[in-house]
Amino acid sequence: MSRSQKLLFFLTAWLICLMPFLFWWNTWFGRKLSDQQLNAYLHDTKKPRHIQQALVQVGERITRHDASAKQWYPDLVQLAADPVEEVRNTDAWVMGQDTTGAGFHEALLKMLNDPSPMVRGNAALSLVRFGDDTGRPQIAALLQPAQITSPEHGRIVDADRAGTAIHQGGLIAKLQSGKETVEIRSPIPGRIRSVAGTGAEIAAGAEIAVVDPSTEQVWEALRALYVIGQPDDLPAILPYEREIPDISNDVRQQAGETEKAIRERAK
Repeated sequence: MSRSQKLLFFLTAWLICLMPFLFWWNTWFGRKLSDQQLNAYLHDTKKPRHIQQALVQVGERITRHDASAKQWYPDLVQLAADPVEEVRNTDAWVMGQDTTGAGFHEALLKMLNDPSPMVRGNAALSLVRFGDDTGRPQIAALLQPAQITSPEHGRIVDADRAGTAIHQGGLIAKLQSGKETVEIRSPIPGRIRSVAGTGAEIAAGAEIAVVDPSTEQVWEALRALYVIGQPDDLPAILPYEREIPDISNDVRQQAGETEKAIRERAK
C-alpha cells in the first residue's frame, strides 16, 4: 500500500469515527450551552430538538436557583402553544420547576386541554407543585393503558410484537387502506400489551393495539396522587399493587402507599 493510500485509508477511518461523535455531540442535551447559544436554540423553530435542549438547560438552571433563568420565562409561557408536541411536553415539565414564574400557572392550566395525553399529564403533574389539583383526572389517566384504534378500514401489513417496549411516537403497525399505507404510532411511551396481527382486517374505529404506560410515567402519577388523589382514583391505582405483571417492587410499594394516603384523607 502506497503512502497516499495509507493516508486515504486513515482519513476514511477517522471520518467514520468522527461522524457518529459529531451527531451525538449535536443532539446530546447534556452539552452545556452559553447564554447566547441557549437563547438562539430556544428560538430555533426549524430544529425542535434545539428548543428541547434549551428548555432542559433552563430547567436545570431553575433547579440550581440560577437567577439567569428568569430572562427566558416569557419564552416558556409562549412555548406552551408550540406546534411541536415534544416541545410542549418538555415545556410543561420545566414550568413546574418554579411556582413563582409569571404566567406559568395560567399556561399550565390551558395545557390541560392539549390534544396530547403526555402534554396534559405533564402539565397536571407540574400543577401539583403549585398546590393545584385541577389536573387530577389527567394524572389518573396516566395510569391507564392507551387504546389505539384504526383511523379507517384496512388490513394490517406489518406489526410489532406484544411485549415490546416502545417510545412515544414509536411505530406499532402499518395499515393498508386502499392504495395508502397508514402508520399507527403509540401516543405514550410504554410496552405493547396487544396488537392486531399481520393480515388482520380492521374496521374504522376498531382497536388495533393496547399500550401499557411506562414505569416512569406510572411512578410520577402515583407520587402525585399520593398528594392529591381521591377515592375515585383507587380503581386506577389498585391494579399496580397486585394485578399488573412486570411491575417493579418500587412501583408496587408506591401504589400501596398512595392507596393508604388516599384512604386516610377520606377519613
